[in-house]
Amino acid sequence: MGVIVRAACVAFACWLFAVQMAAAQPANMGCATESPANAPQTLRCEGGVTIVAENGARFTLQDRDGNGRVDSAELSSKALLLEVPKKQGGNRFQVTTPQAIAAVRGTKWTVDAAEGKTSIFVVNGRVAVGRRTGSHSVTLGAGEGVDMDVMGPLTVKRWPAARVAALMARLGQ
Repeated sequence: MGVIVRAACVAFACWLFAVQMAAAQPANMGCATESPANAPQTLRCEGGVTIVAENGARFTLQDRDGNGRVDSAELSSKALLLEVPKKQGGNRFQVTTPQAIAAVRGTKWTVDAAEGKTSIFVVNGRVAVGRRTGSHSVTLGAGEGVDMDVMGPLTVKRWPAARVAALMARLGQ
């Protein structure tokens, strides 16, 4: 029994350390955190990138080109709302989930990762969405979304207002 309790304590300490590291990470990539009580976390990053994370969202920010600015996120659960300004050339900002890769140049969109499924919705602009494995992709425009699982087709749909409102409410919008 003592071994189990010690293992649980070690696991909790590791989890706590990882959470603290994730919270500290945005400052290292040119992002400032705005977190009003009981509201989703908002990160305002250099280059005009804004990321709103649903309470409890699990994600990491990345700097793929090594310039010190966030240019991608790996999302494993819950939702992010992203606003990325249009820029000339360079890498597209992308969000990767277990099922999908969504990449943009200048838009506002959401990515919602749940076990076995990723949903992507575009508020404005355009987003290219594809599977992590495979080459098939679709492009979403304003008001459109796609629900992806491991095997099903990538079917672009106009999302009903009630679904959009429910997702945006989770993100404090």
